[in-house]
Amino acid sequence: MKRFLPVMLLATLALAGCHSYKKENIHPPTPLAKDFKASVQVKQVWDARIGKGAGLTGVRLRPAYADGRLYVASTDGHIAALDAVSGKTLWERSTRMRSRLLWLGRKATRWPDAYYSGGPVVSGDLLVVGTLDGHVYGLDAKTGDERWHAELAAEVLSPPAIVGDQVVVRTEDGRVYSLNRETGARQWANDGGNVPVLSLRGNGALLAVNGVVFMGTDDGKLISLRLDNGEKLWEQLLASGEGRTDIDRLDDADGDVVLDGTTLYASAYHGNLSAVDGPSGRPLWSRAFSSATTPVVSNNMLYAVNDDSEVWAFDKAGGTDMWRSNALKYRWLSAPAVQGDYTVVGDFQGYVHWLKTSDGSLAARERLSKKAIRSQPLVVGDMVYVEDIAGHIAAYRLPKTP
Repeated sequence: MKRFLPVMLLATLALAGCHSYKKENIHPPTPLAKDFKASVQVKQVWDARIGKGAGLTGVRLRPAYADGRLYVASTDGHIAALDAVSGKTLWERSTRMRSRLLWLGRKATRWPDAYYSGGPVVSGDLLVVGTLDGHVYGLDAKTGDERWHAELAAEVLSPPAIVGDQVVVRTEDGRVYSLNRETGARQWANDGGNVPVLSLRGNGALLAVNGVVFMGTDDGKLISLRLDNGEKLWEQLLASGEGRTDIDRLDDADGDVVLDGTTLYASAYHGNLSAVDGPSGRPLWSRAFSSATTPVVSNNMLYAVNDDSEVWAFDKAGGTDMWRSNALKYRWLSAPAVQGDYTVVGDFQGYVHWLKTSDGSLAARERLSKKAIRSQPLVVGDMVYVEDIAGHIAAYRLPKTP
């Protein structure tokens, strides 16, 4: 049986209290300066809450955007569409609940039918989301009504990909499935690669483009599959999986694969940050960089967060590091996003930070909540949307540049 290790496991005692840092040899998070003065004024446009978020499930739920709407899901069975400008709820659905009577005088307890965990994603009028019990739901994006659902063999921990007449889904056991967009019927399945006994919890999103599906694997590889039948085209190693203990050998590629032109960028825990030619799988450059999150490309730069929560900027063409910020070290940062001239990350205490893309210096700070932000912020136009693990979501806007 596969065992999962949450990325934040090493911070568990740290979150319990600062007195345990030295005793347990855990790095304390870098404290935030109380006298910090922002160099740019960020405005919170609106905030909302949908369900209870991801909670302690370890999944990275992230909103999806399409046609002026923001779609948000939670592991306690809530899914909603919000107006992206105002935050107004356009529709919200809560899955049917099952009631189970517990004996010995205990109260009846209710469980949701669908623990949403993968997605949501949207294309046209179709909204797709996966669940912790291995189901995939196709919903009407305008109303939230169910169109179809499919049952798979394992948890869906990452967003599916909707492309053409297919919905491509990855499950935590390494398998990849193609479902019919209109009916949810299974079209093909790929058994995937080797899934280690011990693995970090979560998977990166599938990238489906130009008739090919790209994904990182739990054994530290970047692989390419044919979209029409699921056959493997090539694979590239991102990490070696070497070490004395099971923990040392963790090498999951759990961040999303990022495409820029024909170049893929991906990273692995205890492994490398690499640039790979998409059509051929030929490595372009690679450098040691341990990360379980998604990098982001903007202009000629590549931004990434390592497993010590240092924010790095690289020249995307050759991998040369341009700057590194340790101002938020050990604060268990989310993957970065780029909003204008700033790199945006969330941390384990619910703070959102803006760093200058030019030199990595801190420019602004806001607090969404007191709960951890694990998912990558979503940038749409001049807005950035941030979601925490408790279902709080907020929209922030930077001032317009002259």
